[in-house]
Amino acid sequence: MFQHRQTYAFKKTITLINTHLLAGVLGVALGIYLLPILTAPTAPAASEISNLSSQAQYSGEFQKNLEGSDFLHWGEGKVSLSPTTITLMGKLAPGPDYKLYLSPKFVETEAAFNQEKTNIVLVGDVKTFNNFVVDVPQNIDITKYDTVIVWCESFGQFITAAKYQ
Repeated sequence: MFQHRQTYAFKKTITLINTHLLAGVLGVALGIYLLPILTAPTAPAASEISNLSSQAQYSGEFQKNLEGSDFLHWGEGKVSLSPTTITLMGKLAPGPDYKLYLSPKFVETEAAFNQEKTNIVLVGDVKTFNNFVVDVPQNIDITKYDTVIVWCESFGQFITAAKYQ
């Protein structure tokens, strides 16, 4: 009888440890995912995007059905590029630490992005998920590239890309 109680107590302790660990891991994962959404600045208005995109030299489309995109990592909408700004009239799946890159070659997977990483230039941070405006640094010539890419730096995850020339 005593051994039965010990076995039951041991199993109960293991179950409690496992459920608490699972709850902790789930909480951290949800925090990583939700924190950028909760702390994101207000998205630029459609009128601001329209005004800036009317000055653009190039445009392309983010599409959900790219090879490297999935139900958690995607973008859709019109991306417009001028020498001073890159804008999106559309949406991105929310997530942490999004970066905007330009590439001389179209990529649509993590492997292709990593393979081209030495030829890709970082433009800046993407901080909003419904529309965005990212300033282009003066040392970047957008005519030397043909693809704009959104990448999650924290997880090394491809989000979306669009060919613009």
